[in-house]
Amino acid sequence: MTGSAALFTDRYELTMVDAALRDGTAHRESLFEAFARRLPDGRRYGIVAGTGRLLELIDRFRFEDAELEWLRTNEIVRPATLDWLADYRFRGDIWGYREGEAYFPGSPLITIQATFAEAVMLETLVLSTLNYDSSVAGAAARMVSVALGRPIAEMGSRRTSERAAIAAARAAYIAGFDATSNLEAGRTWGIPTMGTAAHAFTLLHDSEEAAFRAQIEAFGPTTTLLIDTYDIAQGVETAVRVAGTSLGAVRIDSGDLPTVVMSVREQLDGLGAVDTRITVTSDLDEFTIAALSAAPVDSYGVGTAVVTGSGSPAAGMVYKLVARRDDAGEWVAVAKASTQKASVGGRKNAARRLDSTHTAREELVFVGDGPDGEAEFEAGSRLRPLMVQLMADGVADPAFLGPEGTRAARAHRAEAMQELPIEAFRLGRGEPVIPTTYR
Repeated sequence: MTGSAALFTDRYELTMVDAALRDGTAHRESLFEAFARRLPDGRRYGIVAGTGRLLELIDRFRFEDAELEWLRTNEIVRPATLDWLADYRFRGDIWGYREGEAYFPGSPLITIQATFAEAVMLETLVLSTLNYDSSVAGAAARMVSVALGRPIAEMGSRRTSERAAIAAARAAYIAGFDATSNLEAGRTWGIPTMGTAAHAFTLLHDSEEAAFRAQIEAFGPTTTLLIDTYDIAQGVETAVRVAGTSLGAVRIDSGDLPTVVMSVREQLDGLGAVDTRITVTSDLDEFTIAALSAAPVDSYGVGTAVVTGSGSPAAGMVYKLVARRDDAGEWVAVAKASTQKASVGGRKNAARRLDSTHTAREELVFVGDGPDGEAEFEAGSRLRPLMVQLMADGVADPAFLGPEGTRAARAHRAEAMQELPIEAFRLGRGEPVIPTTYR
């Protein structure tokens, strides 16, 4: 994606900067933190996603002539503030959990240190990116965990907006999905793409057999044939007759899946197509995938549920000022005290306590020196530090960017999942699988 991201924001961020520039507080060094007060309803862990996208968006957060002219025409801020915005670029530091990391309530997922004006401008960008991507990743990770190693493809582009579709494909891939149907996600983030034919292709032809022959002539017998346009049993028979027993796969998009899949497997085997795989794609979510665990399914395709966070379209993260320097240059912790929306002030660092089996038992948040200080990690306590520097002086660490950063996030997610207690993977409603403790 190219172009300015400066108006991917809410108006009140600019009006706060306008007022702060007027009264002289805009340049106070400040520390903002993005965190979740709670996990999506009933979830036991979350997955951080969107970090690589966010770092690229921050680099594009520049007010160019078109943005400045629109602000001027609509009298959003004072002329003096427009002059400040014309020179805006983020020059601060960002720390956070690695993309793909598991997180829990209170985890300091992103910490942004800069002047108040520089950092407050990023609130909407931070939250819109992390809230959506982490929601998708959390749902996708649950689906991966119950798929029991069977491949899953993301195919939800038609169930969300065009930009969200690309973000969703990336987040799902980080969470363990194997491919996407979205070509832009493939081009931008290096995600493997997949896709063969819809029911429309079958309906285009005079018969199902004609459609199958056309597809096989184009792509060879290893293609995947959609067999449920008319009658599934007849579709299986026709598919094997046309493609032969080397047919790659059949796809089922309707019906009582556990029963239908079993019947299709028996029919394929009876026709000699013992290596032909079965993929299912009918409004799946983590619960329907779990229900198919004993069925002879070889792969899944998931659409609506993954791009909507499987019922939790936003991860519930917030962005709060937690510390600022006073007139003497000392850090002062600040916190919101509103009922049920209180935050914990102070500069923070974080670590995960592991037991002797390398299983996570506690999330520790150290309040004090902050991510650039030395946290009070106890010797021999099996603490794994969680925060890394993502951006220094406004420059992102390239290790977290682009296709390579996406693949690294995917690998880190797999490692983080190995640490979680087995209770984390239960689909029933429950509390976070490990507690968060402040020190």
